[in-house]
Amino acid sequence: MEITPEKFSNLTVKLSSEKVSTIEEVVIHNEKTKFKNKKENPAYRIMQEVWKRKRNNGLDKFDTYTYKEYEKIQFDANNLDSTFMNRKIFNKLDFIFDYADSTASGKMALPIFLNESLYENFGENKPGKKTKKLLVAQKTSGFQDNQVISITAKNLYRDINIYDNTLNYFDIGFPSPVGSDGFSTYDYNLIDTISVRGEDAYKIRYQPRRTEVLAFQGYLYISTDSYAVLGATLKSTSKINVNFINSISTELEYDNPDPETFLPKKFVTEIELTPFSKKKSAKSIIAKRSVDYSEYEFNKPLEASIFTRKEEEYDAKFVDKTDDFWVKARPDSLSKSEQGVYEMLDKLQQTPKFNRIVKIYETLASRYYNVTKGIDLGPITSVYGKNEVEGDRIRIGARTYFGQNDPWRIEFYNAYGFKDHQFKYGVEGRYMFNRVNRFMVGAGTKRDITQLGVQLTTEDGILSRSFASSTVFARGENASLSSVNQTSIFTSIEPWKNFQVRIDGTMQSIKSANPSGFNLMYYRNGDLRKTTNDSHVTISLIARPGAKFSQTGVDRYEHGTLAPTIVLKYTRGIEGLFNADFNYNKLQFMFYKPILLGSWGKTLLNFEAGKNFDTVPLALQNIIPGNQSYGLVPNTFAQLNYYEFVADTYSTLHIEHHFNGKILSFIPLIKKLKLREVAFIRGAYGSLSDASKNINVEGFKYSAPNEKVYYEYGFGLENIGFGNLRIFRVDFNWRGNYLDRPDISKFGIKAGFQFGF
Repeated sequence: MEITPEKFSNLTVKLSSEKVSTIEEVVIHNEKTKFKNKKENPAYRIMQEVWKRKRNNGLDKFDTYTYKEYEKIQFDANNLDSTFMNRKIFNKLDFIFDYADSTASGKMALPIFLNESLYENFGENKPGKKTKKLLVAQKTSGFQDNQVISITAKNLYRDINIYDNTLNYFDIGFPSPVGSDGFSTYDYNLIDTISVRGEDAYKIRYQPRRTEVLAFQGYLYISTDSYAVLGATLKSTSKINVNFINSISTELEYDNPDPETFLPKKFVTEIELTPFSKKKSAKSIIAKRSVDYSEYEFNKPLEASIFTRKEEEYDAKFVDKTDDFWVKARPDSLSKSEQGVYEMLDKLQQTPKFNRIVKIYETLASRYYNVTKGIDLGPITSVYGKNEVEGDRIRIGARTYFGQNDPWRIEFYNAYGFKDHQFKYGVEGRYMFNRVNRFMVGAGTKRDITQLGVQLTTEDGILSRSFASSTVFARGENASLSSVNQTSIFTSIEPWKNFQVRIDGTMQSIKSANPSGFNLMYYRNGDLRKTTNDSHVTISLIARPGAKFSQTGVDRYEHGTLAPTIVLKYTRGIEGLFNADFNYNKLQFMFYKPILLGSWGKTLLNFEAGKNFDTVPLALQNIIPGNQSYGLVPNTFAQLNYYEFVADTYSTLHIEHHFNGKILSFIPLIKKLKLREVAFIRGAYGSLSDASKNINVEGFKYSAPNEKVYYEYGFGLENIGFGNLRIFRVDFNWRGNYLDRPDISKFGIKAGFQFGF
């Protein structure tokens, strides 16, 4: 039996004198076995053989394969006691504790969520690589119509391969104990030789050399014959430095059909989540996911139609199955507490008080408040804003919402500025005709005050972010706001999974919202104009290889992955169409990718490039995005003023690396704060033609970073807070060059909330 603080607070061992008369002494120890060097360590020889014979997933070996996958996700409320259960909030809800079970610590655990899923997996490696994961059955205890709870459940987990050097948990890299560089992080000790499923195996205990790093401790079970990993346990240390997480544990089982490959057999991951406290006695949620892999078949002919997406697969009733089906489909029968979850949640959802509690959580997480069937108010975070033109600004918005898989949605908002005494509005509607290829159309219109020039590869859609209304605190006065009147239509389709083709048609007029402080006037055919009239068509190709989404409706929630985003956009301005002033051609490209770098953390890489092939006024030009607010705004330049750099042709690169406390964990006293360090560098290069300067009345003010690459650099501290609530970040930014310009900022501090693990 493994003795842990969670299972035993006090342990008494009694020995019978009659049976131990020949024992001279008993020594109980837990210290690390010390070796002069790793070559003296017998575990090192075993791990060398494991690395030498590193195995690959057997699915890649066969021409075709199929297998079944049963997944069970359960949430339990943990560490409940009588004081907690007697609180006033549980009046009329106390029947739920009839479903609670005692834990090893003597406290109560209450099951609150259960989701079962059954998948059929198909794969083809030759002649072309194809995969299909078909959800054939799903059973959820309550919350199936909830906007965020079931998404949160799925979003906690990533697929891992024990042979990789880095294991992905919450998109944070943990060094694998089976990785080829494991000895740089872990100490290994050979404990015993045991039998695992009828096969002799070395039992090796491993633990991190330094407890402050993000690493695991546990056991490896290595075949004495083939040096294959038969199983492993991974448990976080007591000093784990991950937001909202108290502990992680994973148990892995593998089959090894031949000397080169492995096949997953069973994975069980348990995560303890607490919003505030790191104490073991804190009220918490235990999120447990188990996955059983079975019925592998290889080199069986597969019809091409298997890999084709079908309309019926996206029907909610497609996954409805009888109780008899689930009895046969489960590898193991449900425990008594698991069976009770379905009954308990059915009762709870008929209780008004419980539904009010769920609504509060749902509102905070989704930023929308459900006022009645089908109508949500929000986003609640956009209600108040402030800028130079409007002064204090109030914005009230709403959307239709009947369920997660709505095929249509209408959104609108009204805003009012107390300084300019003007009403603004925006409305947009979207309808999806086909869930398989996500063919949809939409249209919208808005009239609003907007801060242009804060994005290069702009978001499409009428209700994309209005930066002006979110700038409450800013560095210097920002008068460079535009009044935009815009109407758009669009259509989009996914001919292949995670590859979208979108066409937008836009008619807009743009003028300065503050003529005395920001001049957008330009010359056209010798005439002086203050309003830019524009009609254009944009074709966008958007690829998200590897991305995973929940739901099949017009809006989808993305699961956390390390999938890249690749965007290619072509825009054609059409003179004369709806009184448009200019013909022009614009090409833009964007690439974004998070990259795990083992125990050294995660790098966020964002590259953008573009070119205007024709002369256009400032309102239609490419602006290198500045950020005069004191908040954190991704992919902007913290020390640039708005409109400081304007470019016909541009390229920008943002590199931001999160060390996850790797460096600060070496510093005494500082390491107790559990801060994490961030380093970043940003660069921009571009050119602006004389014609593009001269078309603007104040074109002499504008230039591009063509003398040399403009750059900024700096560092930040994240994970600032207390207990498990560490969501504040502070950045320190330095401007690298172009320091002789007037009214610039050479150094600045940005701060904001950063939600994530």
